[in-house]
Amino acid sequence: MTAKLLPGNPHFESAAEEIVCSALAEQLPDDAVIIVGQRITHSGHEAEIDLLVMWPGVGVAAIEVKGGIVEVKNGKWIQSGRNLVASPIEQVRLAKHALINYLKSVSSFHIPRIGHFVAVPYTELPSSWNVPDAPREIMIDANDLPRAARIIENGLTQLNAYVAPQRDQLEHLCKALRTTHRAVENAQLLAQEIEDEGNRLTREQERILALLRLQPRAQLVGGAGSGKTHLALMKARQLAANGQRVALMCYSRGLARHLELMTQTWHEHERPVYVGLFHRLGEYFGGPNVEEAARTTTLPADQFYAEELPKNLLESAAKAAPEQKFDAIVVDEAQDFENLWWDAVTTCLAEGDEGVLYAFADSRQTVFDRNGAAPIELNPFPLDDNLRNSRAIAECFAPLTALPQDVRSESGERVEWVSVDVAGDRNAISDAVLDVADDQIEKLLGAGWEPGDVALLTTGRRHPEHDAQVKRDGFDVYWDSYFSAEDVFYGHVLGFKGLEKRAVVLALNSFQNPERARQILYVGLSRARSKLVVVGTPDLLRQAGGDDVFKRVTRSR
Repeated sequence: MTAKLLPGNPHFESAAEEIVCSALAEQLPDDAVIIVGQRITHSGHEAEIDLLVMWPGVGVAAIEVKGGIVEVKNGKWIQSGRNLVASPIEQVRLAKHALINYLKSVSSFHIPRIGHFVAVPYTELPSSWNVPDAPREIMIDANDLPRAARIIENGLTQLNAYVAPQRDQLEHLCKALRTTHRAVENAQLLAQEIEDEGNRLTREQERILALLRLQPRAQLVGGAGSGKTHLALMKARQLAANGQRVALMCYSRGLARHLELMTQTWHEHERPVYVGLFHRLGEYFGGPNVEEAARTTTLPADQFYAEELPKNLLESAAKAAPEQKFDAIVVDEAQDFENLWWDAVTTCLAEGDEGVLYAFADSRQTVFDRNGAAPIELNPFPLDDNLRNSRAIAECFAPLTALPQDVRSESGERVEWVSVDVAGDRNAISDAVLDVADDQIEKLLGAGWEPGDVALLTTGRRHPEHDAQVKRDGFDVYWDSYFSAEDVFYGHVLGFKGLEKRAVVLALNSFQNPERARQILYVGLSRARSKLVVVGTPDLLRQAGGDDVFKRVTRSR
């Protein structure tokens, strides 16, 4: 018997972890999986599980491993003579609960048996061991290693209130967990890149915030690629580091996940107390779970999200004590918010209309039918630079921006226009455009592009692969697959605001709202950093972008 290890060649943080993992791998059946160093960041909580055993028919075991000689004296845990800040039991319990909360959001299955254990492979626990929160049956010491799997099995099967997980369920959970792990790792790498002292453009950007440091309220406006999201993150970080209770929010799921992953890479005292979707803010004030409320409401979905949730938030925030509210709120992609939402946002501030409020917006990316105005009297502060797109890409959407941009990147490859000559109804045209877009994805991969650097974005109905991923994995895992950057990402322009990929195939497969077609095209054209391929019918491109954009994209006279 040999259990499967994930990743295949794991990096162990200590020799103790490797010893425990090797013992378990030899004892567990072939269909069991051991995940090494699983990281979870979800709903403001983060955890790392040293070893996570996924055992079909038995359960899931979270294991905290401690090397050296471990003992407990006067209620204090000691490792090789050093007092531990947190006991291994506390660590593994918190990790287990973070895992359970994560699994609730990503799985339609019942939560399986999940138990926690502590392994101390260099310690022989005394026969008199009697630690209230660490019963002997969940402790694995040096003498227990030859029967570690049996200890875990006995511990898990005693959890009679929970179901034994089946193989297909654990396969789904393994995939979700590894996707999330890689998303967290990539966020840490991005954070390191931003922190790099040699990142000159980032340093220049942050000087803008220094100019506004004495302003309690400000609105920063800029075109696509102007660094609004980075500045929103930095402003929230500065405010939190100064001891203020900060909320950092936006409208779209993908951007909210980016904000969550990035803020979890900061020191704890720099993190906002709330990070995520505006529509989830009611949960912070004790309101109902959004998904549950959406399932039970009798209102149409648009009315529920645009009116009902903001009203509920306004009411619950109005009743909250001042110490529950925020000192400062930072909103990214603020053009997505309407006036009712801004009323609710202001009510969440301890000082109401006098509270600190920063809004980052691009008026040309108003792809939803909303006309809100942030309650900020100071004139908007413009962001003139484009730090994302190559010059060739930026020139294609230049006529769509509110203000001229100073493009700071190199010229890059020319934008490719792939014309689709097809007749028929909207569905027939959409199918033909998606077929050609799929061919362009294969062409990019064949040319050496890494799958994780490529996205296919639609402007009309979703790509079938997009629908399949959301249905199979749920929204949380779907968005983590974007940040894990392992495979080609299939998305819709409306959900991709604030995000980017090195290479994008933009499929113009119709526009649900012709009045918003120009803004949707603008967002779509500006998502690629280095390589952009536009696929569609000439008529649709001209209708959405006008003659100037049409000529730039197609390079026609």
